[in-house]
Amino acid sequence: MTLPRIPLAGVIGSPIAHSKSPQLHRHWLKTYGIPGYYIPMDVSPENLSEVVTTLPKAGFVGVNITVPHKEKVMEIADLITDRAILIGAANTLIFRKDGKIHADNTDGYGFVENLRQGAPNWNPKAGPAAVLGAGGAARAVIASLLDVGVPEILISNRTRIRADALQQDFGKRLKVVDWVQAGNMLEEAVTVVNTTSLGMIGKPELRVPLDGLRPGAVVTDLVYAPLQTRLLRVAEEMGCVTVDGLGMLLHQAVPAFERWFGVRPTVDAAARAAALR
Repeated sequence: MTLPRIPLAGVIGSPIAHSKSPQLHRHWLKTYGIPGYYIPMDVSPENLSEVVTTLPKAGFVGVNITVPHKEKVMEIADLITDRAILIGAANTLIFRKDGKIHADNTDGYGFVENLRQGAPNWNPKAGPAAVLGAGGAARAVIASLLDVGVPEILISNRTRIRADALQQDFGKRLKVVDWVQAGNMLEEAVTVVNTTSLGMIGKPELRVPLDGLRPGAVVTDLVYAPLQTRLLRVAEEMGCVTVDGLGMLLHQAVPAFERWFGVRPTVDAAARAAALR
């Protein structure tokens, strides 16, 4: 009798010890009674291609990709989704039975689903969004905001040239604001997103003036360590609806888990607790 192969998945990055993905996926594997494993792998850039192409032979059905490999892995994949091409990075690989490596980016999906769960009355079409930062995370956020119908995105970055580059890539619905004026753009925004690392444990605080925040605006921070950043704390005090960044991590994992293991997991209190353990 031939026993079925136990499916393996994991996350590749460098460093990787901080990742919360293993706790989350292991929680779901246990919850749904799936005989699989999810493994963190610290892989250096020079070994990325060799490792990724070898994993399917070892029984892996797919992997998550994180810093610093999200762009490089696109060169290794055989098939790339339109949204990964638009964002310019991939965070999920599916190892298909025909031997092809399929690259996708679920960050934008996770971002939007987190807002929909955390702020059920959020209406992205109600007015402009303000986005702080212009890195890889900002690209995923901008693509998803445009996709759900945000009429205009005001974007500001400490280095303006990076924000200008995003405007060139994404078009006329983006308006670039100088960093010194970033606080002013909050006055118009019904959705506010911090995509920078400012406010994270070990990083400088986000020093953008927040007195322009509109009561009722939906404010979210992709930083989830700490769960309540200064931005979220001040926004809550000013009557905004706040959504922490952990939910984005949880929701972006849903499509990958479903593709790998055949079950669509639920993002609930137990999943949040597992990720925080």
